Amino acid sequence: MPLLEPVFYVLAFGLGFQGLIGELRYAGHSLAYTQFMAPALIAISIMYTSFFETTYASFVRMYYQKTFDGMMATPLSLEEIILAEIVWSATKAAAAALIMTLVLGLFGLVIFPQGVLILPLAFLGGLAFGAVGIFFTGVTPSIDMFNLPIFLFITPMFLFSGTFFPVAGLPDWAQHAAFLFPLYHLVELTRFCCLGLAEANPLISLAYLFCFALIFIVIGLLAMRRRLIK
Repeated sequence: MPLLEPVFYVLAFGLGFQGLIGELRYAGHSLAYTQFMAPALIAISIMYTSFFETTYASFVRMYYQKTFDGMMATPLSLEEIILAEIVWSATKAAAAALIMTLVLGLFGLVIFPQGVLILPLAFLGGLAFGAVGIFFTGVTPSIDMFNLPIFLFITPMFLFSGTFFPVAGLPDWAQHAAFLFPLYHLVELTRFCCLGLAEANPLISLAYLFCFALIFIVIGLLAMRRRLIK
């Protein structure tokens, strides 16, 4: 649940790792570990909420419930149906991010009113990961095969996008690889909204997410058209 998840993470890492790690350096500033980690929790929630909505949930609606077939029998076009799926996933991600932001704000881990910017950022991030999810739904033959994109795409981002340790501490090649991950840019932007700090240029990260979302919306529409239109 978005309400309890940040509480558990903050308590676990705050009571556990805080005593072991102490402070760390990020963007030229010393931060407590919970301060560094908390904004990444919001970004991770955005990624998982939107991605799983347009993979498992969309696949069930498409393949098992035949919801898409029924909708295509109406005046709705395929593009409208798929775009609605992506927008719905982004809306759910924004709602989850809002709840987590308010909870983390109670711990003093989000600066307000700047933290309000997380809401439109969450919608953009939800569009990006929702579009990627719909693309995988268009090319994945069965629901069991979603383990592959989760293992090869989602898990590496979860671990190496500056979520639980600064990317600046990685070797140069790993830093360059992390820069290609959309979650890295989402994490950087959530930290900027929460703390006013970022290692990457916020404008570059914002442009990256926007272009990433746009590209995968187009690719996702093409993949779903090939799958549904026979």
